[in-house]
Amino acid sequence: MSQSKSSLSRRAFLGRTAALAAVPYIVPASVFGRNGAVPPSERIILGGIGLGGRGTGVMNWMLPEKDVQFVAICDPQRQRRQRIKEIVDARYGNKDCVMYHDIREFLATRTDIDAVLIATGDRWHALASIWAMRAGKDVYSEKPSAMTIQEGQAVVDTASRYGRVYQSGIQRLSEGNFTFANELLRLGYLGEVHTVRAHIAPWDAAEMRHDWLPEEPLPPKDEVDWDAWLGPCPWRPYNVAYTQGRWRNHYDFHTSCIGEWGAHTFAQCQVALDLWKTSPVEYGYVANDSGDGMVMRFANGIKMVLERDMDQKIWHGSCGVRYEGTKGWVAIADGYPRCEVSNPAWHSDFQKLVEDYVARTRRPMSHVRDLFNCVKSRRETVANPVMMHRSMSTVHAANISMWLKRDLQYDPVKEEFVNDDEANRFRSRAMREPWTI
Repeated sequence: MSQSKSSLSRRAFLGRTAALAAVPYIVPASVFGRNGAVPPSERIILGGIGLGGRGTGVMNWMLPEKDVQFVAICDPQRQRRQRIKEIVDARYGNKDCVMYHDIREFLATRTDIDAVLIATGDRWHALASIWAMRAGKDVYSEKPSAMTIQEGQAVVDTASRYGRVYQSGIQRLSEGNFTFANELLRLGYLGEVHTVRAHIAPWDAAEMRHDWLPEEPLPPKDEVDWDAWLGPCPWRPYNVAYTQGRWRNHYDFHTSCIGEWGAHTFAQCQVALDLWKTSPVEYGYVANDSGDGMVMRFANGIKMVLERDMDQKIWHGSCGVRYEGTKGWVAIADGYPRCEVSNPAWHSDFQKLVEDYVARTRRPMSHVRDLFNCVKSRRETVANPVMMHRSMSTVHAANISMWLKRDLQYDPVKEEFVNDDEANRFRSRAMREPWTI
């Protein structure tokens, strides 16, 4: 498809206006940012890659930002790309959103796009991010943002080499209640912290399926580009259930019950502890199917414990964390009106602690706004590549301990398991051509 002529990027704006300078022309006030509009030269031109249910939700979170203009969707499933086009066109009152099914064509031809939202299945997050950054795009990638330790390293290296802004979709780092819990820990309200607890998904297992679903007739390529849908994963016969979300708990496509929520909660704990540039050094195997109760230790001795919390005794809700110290504790999960704390008097400091955090860090309480601010300023995001990679390395190491059914030691400096060749082989996976890093 041809590029929409109405999609005007910051890169193209100055060149076009210079060419028109000699021609008498009535310029709308919106071009100059009047009447509350953002001039084209200040707009962030946005595209989407692989936007299903979660991706649509994040896109709808981004669209109201006045300095953002969504112009194109790339998805191997026709129904999904058409749905995104309908939403975007309805938002802007035009027919300008352009559809692509091939990520290579999309990245190569849309040189006007500044940033991309990536919300594919897990298998594509890192590769799509790497390809997009190489093509000069900034990235918002949904979690879990890497399938292996090697993929995480590659995301970090690519962002650094190409000077790109990257945000992992760990949005609780930009929410008031979770920020308050982190600040209680950081400012010493809890005393000396000895244990943090991180929620893992209370469904599926750490040991994932290695079989595949029964083969069904392959649909036309324009309807579902199955080769592109699989991407870097091993070839598997087509089954429509995969495209409807039933790829979860399959080793080829997923990061297990540990990665499903641990991608959020491990990052939350490691940021709160200011250990986001490292990973635990010890992983204690637990003889169950999920990793529930696994104790991981950082080099400074602090324990991080994996909790399924099926009976909701530690927190009430999803993606919970609890921090425990010598002077008290705090717990928070989704849906809380406010944190649970050992000392209710702490609640009186909520507004001050969050406001002080925002003033100190210049981070908004909006994860997508943090991305867009950083696209303009070129500063590092709150969920930057290193933070993503190190917390996802924790996920992968916990999974590998469960798969091998033994304790593991990990060297976060060398990024390898200590004296364990079998565990080290799990740091990477083969990638199917041409879908490679």
